[in-house]
Amino acid sequence: MLTNAFQAARSSSWRRRAFVAGAALSVTLAVMGMAAAGPTPQPAAQKADIIQALIDAAPQGGNVVVPPGHYVGHVLVDKAITLDGGGQVTIDAGGTGTVLVIRANNATVKGFHLTGTGSDHNSEDSGVQIRGNNNVVKDNRIDDALFGIDLQQSYFNIVRRNHITSKPLELGLRGDSIRLWYSDDNSIEENVVKDSRDFVLWYSKRNHVRGNHASGGRYGMHFMFAADNLVENNVFTNNSVGISAMYDSGDTIRGNVISHAVGATGTCISMKEASAITIENNEIIYCANGIFLDVSPFQPDTTNIITGNRIAFNDIAISFLNDWHGNEFRSNTLTSNMTEVAVFGGGSAKKNLWDGNAWDSYEGFDRDGDGVGDTPHRVLNYAGRVWMDVPNTRFFKGAPVLEVLDFLDRLAPFSEPELMLEDEHPRLAQKMEKKP
Repeated sequence: MLTNAFQAARSSSWRRRAFVAGAALSVTLAVMGMAAAGPTPQPAAQKADIIQALIDAAPQGGNVVVPPGHYVGHVLVDKAITLDGGGQVTIDAGGTGTVLVIRANNATVKGFHLTGTGSDHNSEDSGVQIRGNNNVVKDNRIDDALFGIDLQQSYFNIVRRNHITSKPLELGLRGDSIRLWYSDDNSIEENVVKDSRDFVLWYSKRNHVRGNHASGGRYGMHFMFAADNLVENNVFTNNSVGISAMYDSGDTIRGNVISHAVGATGTCISMKEASAITIENNEIIYCANGIFLDVSPFQPDTTNIITGNRIAFNDIAISFLNDWHGNEFRSNTLTSNMTEVAVFGGGSAKKNLWDGNAWDSYEGFDRDGDGVGDTPHRVLNYAGRVWMDVPNTRFFKGAPVLEVLDFLDRLAPFSEPELMLEDEHPRLAQKMEKKP
């Protein structure tokens, strides 16, 4: 009986091993079969003429939903329709020209992947060209595109939530991520642009630029001969220059984070001959220059207002190309900058208004606890700062020899230091709490 039981157990064990081995062999054969079959074939690319035919057949005001797929070619939207890719349509220009052109008013293009433009700067090969008014371009992904979205003489358009990258070229050879040329009253909102050349508004007025993120370019945003634009709540980081306003007037730059302008001359905000500019409540951090002013304001009887900004961790917080006037610096916080204020080529910053700013180098007291220093804050220019007067020596700024010279000059000045500026009501970074 014991022998029979043993034989039955051994037979059962053998059957279990045979079942496991068979299952393993089946799985192996299935995997081998899948490998032999190769990857799942992708649908073949179709011609963009299919999309163009849908557009041509659509009535004014119609809704064209493009079937999912990969389309090769170029598309023209020339009527007031909604063209919807549903996030599942790629249009590839195949390395030539512009992917999609809007030559209409009141059209909407959304939910596409647009790629593979040409490389011709003269024709502004772009992911999207807008040549009309009151259009909406939103929720698209644009890559391998010389220019991202290009507007020319186009008004009251909305460009929203697009992701844009340029072609993998040297920085100066890339196109612009978003470009406005003689285009007024547009809204550029919540776009992410990366590794393009510039984000530009030229000869353009009253545009609203809100909630965008621009990085890895030359100019995070570049104004030229523009006016009355609002730049609000954006992030500009890791660009050569955060925001540059050249020959502008009336712009408002508010609530932005501008940081990590790369290179020895990297600048968070640069103004050249720019007038009536308001810069308020921005984070201006980790740049070679925080704010750089070159003959700004330029127009007579105008004032640039710089107020409520945090300017921190920069090589130079605020610098002037020359002894200029017409700027008001109020209620800014300057902290942890290597140099607070610099004026190149001699002179001072006394012709500008400085009032109520918080300086971490302030050495006075606040005996009455009102949050304002009892004595003015003075920034002095010592002879040791030769790098301001002799441009070639700026390479050595921060070097031990110049730092020691500057320290000795402060300790026992070789000559009477020049007053750079005076803030009559320096604000303390934290208001002292009065004891009960």
